Amino acid sequence: MMAMTGAILESVLSAALAADPAGGMAGAEHAASQSSGGALMALIPLLPLFGAVLVGVLACFNEKSKMPAYVTVGLLAASFVLTLITYLGWDGHSVMQIRLWDWIGLSWGDGVGQSLDAGFAFYLDGLSLLWMLFVTGLATLIGLYASEYMEHDVGLGYCRFFGAFCLFVFSMSCLVMGDNLLMLFLGWEGVGLCSYLLIGYYYKKKSAVDAGMKAFIVNRIGDLGLLIGTLLTFTTFGSLEFTQLFSTIEAGHSAAGVPLGDTWQVWAIPLLFMAGAFGKSAQLFFYVWLPDAMEGPTPVSALIHAATMVTAGVYLVARMMPLFVADTHLIALTVVTWGGAITAFWAATIAMAQYDIKRIMGYSTISQLGYMFAGLGVLATTGGVYHVFTHAFFKATLFLSCGAVMHGFAGQLDLRKLSGLWKVPGFKIVSIAMLIGCLNLAGFPFTAGFFSKDMIIAEAFVTPDSMIPGSSWAGWLMLLTAGLTAYYTFRVFFRVFVGPTEFYPGDDHHGDDDHGDEDHASTFHPHGPGWAMNFVLIALAGGSVLAAGLYFMGDHHGWAGGMVHASSAQFDPAQIGGHAGGSSAEQADIEHGTVFGFDPHKAMYYISAVVGFIGIGAAWWLHLAGRTQAATSRMESVAAKFGPIPSWAEHKWYVDEFYDFLIVTPLRLISNLFFWFDRLVIDGIVELFGGTPKMGSETIGNATQTGVLHDYALRMIAGTAAVLVVVVLVLY
Repeated sequence: MMAMTGAILESVLSAALAADPAGGMAGAEHAASQSSGGALMALIPLLPLFGAVLVGVLACFNEKSKMPAYVTVGLLAASFVLTLITYLGWDGHSVMQIRLWDWIGLSWGDGVGQSLDAGFAFYLDGLSLLWMLFVTGLATLIGLYASEYMEHDVGLGYCRFFGAFCLFVFSMSCLVMGDNLLMLFLGWEGVGLCSYLLIGYYYKKKSAVDAGMKAFIVNRIGDLGLLIGTLLTFTTFGSLEFTQLFSTIEAGHSAAGVPLGDTWQVWAIPLLFMAGAFGKSAQLFFYVWLPDAMEGPTPVSALIHAATMVTAGVYLVARMMPLFVADTHLIALTVVTWGGAITAFWAATIAMAQYDIKRIMGYSTISQLGYMFAGLGVLATTGGVYHVFTHAFFKATLFLSCGAVMHGFAGQLDLRKLSGLWKVPGFKIVSIAMLIGCLNLAGFPFTAGFFSKDMIIAEAFVTPDSMIPGSSWAGWLMLLTAGLTAYYTFRVFFRVFVGPTEFYPGDDHHGDDDHGDEDHASTFHPHGPGWAMNFVLIALAGGSVLAAGLYFMGDHHGWAGGMVHASSAQFDPAQIGGHAGGSSAEQADIEHGTVFGFDPHKAMYYISAVVGFIGIGAAWWLHLAGRTQAATSRMESVAAKFGPIPSWAEHKWYVDEFYDFLIVTPLRLISNLFFWFDRLVIDGIVELFGGTPKMGSETIGNATQTGVLHDYALRMIAGTAAVLVVVVLVLY
């Protein structure tokens, strides 16, 4: 097998070296990179694909060891190393492209837009390099974590998990690295498929199967918007390749030479892309699938539904930013701003009232994705992208910490049944990692989450309402959400990890861990995570801490700003929405909004810090101070004063029930009506036309086929006579 592996890798490497890496980003001085590193670029996504194949082979041989995990982690680590080598060899501004083979090549004329050329090709600039660094890096760490977390299922289930895991990384790589919209769409659908497979991994559990189906269906709605937007992009600009596409957009006209400002496509295409992005990233009306996706194994939640796949929508908007800012009225960006801000607030209110700690992190992910979209909407591309990067680390830390609790306490995730885990043997590393993740999520001063979130909120005040209507109000809404985030984040930490030590096993407990511990209401004895899970938690917590330092690196508002600056997400503020050539006063307004008369980027350090401290303080007073048992705290008496509102929030504001009433039930009724119409009317007509000849033939046959010889002779004579009569009548 190793010889076969080497031969395949050698052939792929040779094919990549034989390719002609070329290209560039139009409209900028970024030259194309004629790089011998094209082979490395090609192997970055192909290694995970090869891993999926190898794991499939292991499944065919019914492998019952941890070999699928070792193969997965090894190949993903190699992919990360290749990404890192590519980044270190990058000159900081050029675009690297490589075309492996021709995928789709169609031509139906010689005119503009009469040929479709979409190769299986890759495109790496600052934006895609940033994404690939954390996609491959986190995938490697989470794969290592999963090797221990999923060891209870060693065998075919283990192979199935890691096969889908590898396939997901390949699909995400195609999405991020693809050099055209069709490649992006291929990866887009691939991650959706893998998400469905991994959410429903426990296929014997009805809730997991339903959650996978829900995610698949909701995502299809958004994907339809992306597909239509892709087709409309081709008919408008005559190409789906990013290089040519950005060149045409920057020139300010369509493929037919019509100024973009005079077309309806300049706002319709971004809105369609936005629909796809909102579906994949669980925003606004599409968010309902993500909390249910927590039914999948926790490593899946950490990688796919927190750090990578759900950021695909953010990537799409950032990648296509030249088109979003080409609209004079910035219609799509306005919707993106308010969609993100409202989603951030809405999800935070639900997270405040949940008791399942993993589901709280799920709603938190929706809320933080809202910040990212709002950041892109108010033109803070650096802030939005930086928050993607920091969030990937600290949210993976939080999810995997929750997974360690779930793993050690027999599936228990109810914060009313867990308390004081800091003092439980084996959970010290988990508690410290959770604290670091919570500090980042709450935006505690000088953490990575503090810097990235502040960049977004501050820019909402900088961007004037004349460009993005209500931008400053969106900023205030996000600031309020920051306080709610600090509250529900430390509500989890104060309830679960500190306070009186008390815990109960979850539904996965079958008595095999009983040790007669008389200090607890149950005799359950939890087990701490092993070296693999602890190592990953330490690495991710360390990455969350170090990510704060990136804010101070580079000349473009931090390292992330430098990566954005060298990508299509970079734009000239003077060109936004047709503001080029405006008066100096207009330009000043565009560049310098204020909050309380101060520079928002300076004032927000202090404002958001105060808001965060208030949220943490409220969580301490309501959920830690004076608490003597896991089940109750001061919050119960406070919540009672708000009447049914806490219950509504706990039931997710009944949005799922509303969708069921408004959409699911009518569709089910209509489908049943069509079923019976098909059964009674359509099938009835078919049976009528088919049954009539059958009945006639049976009637005539029964009357004429008697089996008596002289009856047959008599009918033959009668028939002959009738024919003769007809002939005589016709002739004479």
